[in-house]
Amino acid sequence: MKKTIALLTGGTTGEWVVSVKSAATIAQNIDPNLYDVYKIMLNDKGWFYEPADSVKIDVDKNDFSITLEGRKIKFDGVFIAIHGSPGEDGKLQGYFDMLGIPYTTCDALTSSITMNKGYTKAIVEGIDHLYTAKSVQIFKGGNYSLDKIKQDLKLPYFVKPNSGGSSIGMSKVKHADDLEGAIDKAFQEDDQILIEEFVSGREFSIGVFGAEGNITVLPTTEVIPQNEFFDFEAKYTPGSTEEITPGRMSDEELVRVQQVVTAVYKKLNCRGVVRVDYFLEHETGKFYFIEINTIPGQTATSFIPQQVAAMGITLKEFYTRLLKETLG
Repeated sequence: MKKTIALLTGGTTGEWVVSVKSAATIAQNIDPNLYDVYKIMLNDKGWFYEPADSVKIDVDKNDFSITLEGRKIKFDGVFIAIHGSPGEDGKLQGYFDMLGIPYTTCDALTSSITMNKGYTKAIVEGIDHLYTAKSVQIFKGGNYSLDKIKQDLKLPYFVKPNSGGSSIGMSKVKHADDLEGAIDKAFQEDDQILIEEFVSGREFSIGVFGAEGNITVLPTTEVIPQNEFFDFEAKYTPGSTEEITPGRMSDEELVRVQQVVTAVYKKLNCRGVVRVDYFLEHETGKFYFIEINTIPGQTATSFIPQQVAAMGITLKEFYTRLLKETLG
């Protein structure tokens, strides 16, 4: 018996553009012999299924179903491909938990906590061989002193919205005078901001997923941006970043990184596929945690599809493993 899957795309943030591309990759690679897939668009205007003849069919949010030609279609599971809100911050996960419909991502609590970079860092602290950059978390309208921040942190720093994705609103501050402008820019995206000391290191991004009762670490991708840092433009403009998969690491680094990211996956109680971004510090080779992404991009140029290919399995096989894990 084929299972019926809702592939949820769109979202209510600027990242919806990436979500639509991710969903296209997923839709092309889900095994049609095992799954019937309905792509559901969620945006500010509503939730709807759009068949090829472009008639929009509204989703009944009471039980997350659609009615096609008088036939009610309910879903065995949901593949959530929404980056940002409400797909990555736990809102949809809570809704599906209440309806008892399984989904491919981390649960509501893990999703909402990991959207907050500051809270996530506090939880992963203490994992063996994991380091975090010194940072200050500030709140819009809160009492913070620019002088104290400049006193506490060494230049340069990264200023980033605490809950944003795709590096929107992020700045690298090299001169203390530029801090205020960078804070204003980040506050346009979020009410909480993280100001972190810059770690000089090689940057990597690594996928981890749970399936068949095991945690599997994918080959890592080394990120060499031509820009000052890996910003939105570098992420989504072909050729603006050199990406090497598998990334160049010694055997010792590889073993250590695999242990650290497996521990992060367990400690944050992750499910499905996540991506951990990290630096290996130039001088010391120490593993510095940057952030975790619980709904990593699946576009044709995204890291996870690159890493799955480097592991020697097809995307079809990979998505089947994720869906089997979800649907039991």
